[in-house]
Amino acid sequence: MKSEKYSTLFLFALLLAVSSQPITAQRRGGGQRPGGGINRQPMHGGATERTRPNINNNNINNRDIDRNRNINNASRNSNNTNISGNTVNVNVDRSHDVNVVNNRNTVVQRNNIATYRRPPYVYGGARYYCYHPYVYHPYRPYYWGPAWHPWGFFVAALTVTAIVVTIENEKYHYDQGVWYAQSGGGYTVVQAPVGGTVTTIPSNSQTTVVNNVTNYYYGGAYYQKDGTTYKVVPPPAGAVVENLPEGGEEVKVGDQTYVKIGETYYQPVQVDGKNKYEVVQVESEKS
Repeated sequence: MKSEKYSTLFLFALLLAVSSQPITAQRRGGGQRPGGGINRQPMHGGATERTRPNINNNNINNRDIDRNRNINNASRNSNNTNISGNTVNVNVDRSHDVNVVNNRNTVVQRNNIATYRRPPYVYGGARYYCYHPYVYHPYRPYYWGPAWHPWGFFVAALTVTAIVVTIENEKYHYDQGVWYAQSGGGYTVVQAPVGGTVTTIPSNSQTTVVNNVTNYYYGGAYYQKDGTTYKVVPPPAGAVVENLPEGGEEVKVGDQTYVKIGETYYQPVQVDGKNKYEVVQVESEKS
């Protein structure tokens, strides 16, 4: 009995010794614990360092790429947006633009050169005739009032006082000294067409007499009375007017500066101490 008892105890002790060997080796070997725990790496002096478990860097890289894409997109959008306020691009409706012919009444009515007592100003192969001496003053376009509009001005509709005037199969509309041509769903102001005849002109028109003929001037247009009507005529050479409309430009001819409207040259002059303009007669030196 005693021998069996001792044999059982011996086997139990042997099993206990064998089973304890791998646990001790695992603890002493510093191997990684199952379950993804924190590793302890050896350091100088026998200490250990805690290290984080391995993490999949693909997710971090993807997030960085997405963030960079968003930043780049935002940068592009901000570059395409004009926030400076200095230049603004807008869609301009050009449907009402028309080519306004400003030379219908700018072919000057010529005078007999013998009537000019002053020698002409000669420059660039042309002679510029005027009755009055040249006195420069700057060109300032004149405004004739709320019923008047400059050439090229567009209106969507006309007032009930407008009348239709047909000249050489072309239809115009006339209203209070202003001439219109239909265009772009509305009406555009044009120069008074030569030959156009109306029964009334604005009461504040100016009179200018050339060769004993009285001309009525308003808004850049010249009229001569024919019975009970007024007929548009070209600018008569030698006519002196106080004001010029918009649409002119100062042009340098040698030492003198003229105001050119269409093909008509106006010389700045002084009459009775007032700044005025005289219609110039331009002749080629070859003529």
